[in-house]
Amino acid sequence: MGHDHHHHLPVDHLNRAFVLGIVLNLVFVCVEFGAGLWFDSVALISDAGHNLSDVVSLVLSLIAFRLARVKPTASYTYGYRKSTVLVSLLNACILLVAVGVILVESVRKLYDPQPVDGDSIAWVAGIGIVINAFTAWLFIRDKEKDLNVKGAYLHMAADIFLSFFLSFFLSFFLSFSFCFIRTII
Repeated sequence: MGHDHHHHLPVDHLNRAFVLGIVLNLVFVCVEFGAGLWFDSVALISDAGHNLSDVVSLVLSLIAFRLARVKPTASYTYGYRKSTVLVSLLNACILLVAVGVILVESVRKLYDPQPVDGDSIAWVAGIGIVINAFTAWLFIRDKEKDLNVKGAYLHMAADIFLSFFLSFFLSFFLSFSFCFIRTII
């Protein structure tokens, strides 16, 4: 006697979550890119490119989520359920590449800093953190029920963590270094 084991996710809820996350992040990509051009900030422009990769990941996740609900056929007896695993793997690769690019760009900026309007850039970046947090929140309820949803959640959560970690770590490190040098001189 076989065991029929299905996890039914709230399809409408997750479709709305993916679509809302995609739209919010895509609008922010446009705003951030425009702000990067306006303030002549390579950091904002490159982050807009990174956020565009977030949008691509969310679109891929939505496609996989929808494909997983396609009924099996004679040719595809399991349906397209495995697409969620493949898209999760692709999202993990995109995340690793994005993190690598951000780290390389951050190190490069440490060696060749340029003056920018820090307050304006911080506000734009802060809005991005809020949008990423909201997008992660959209998936938090269902992240343990589907690998693809968990991948989307982790992608957004990793962006939030890296943003806070790098901001606070670099701020503390630079402030500490400046104070230390000032006391020596």
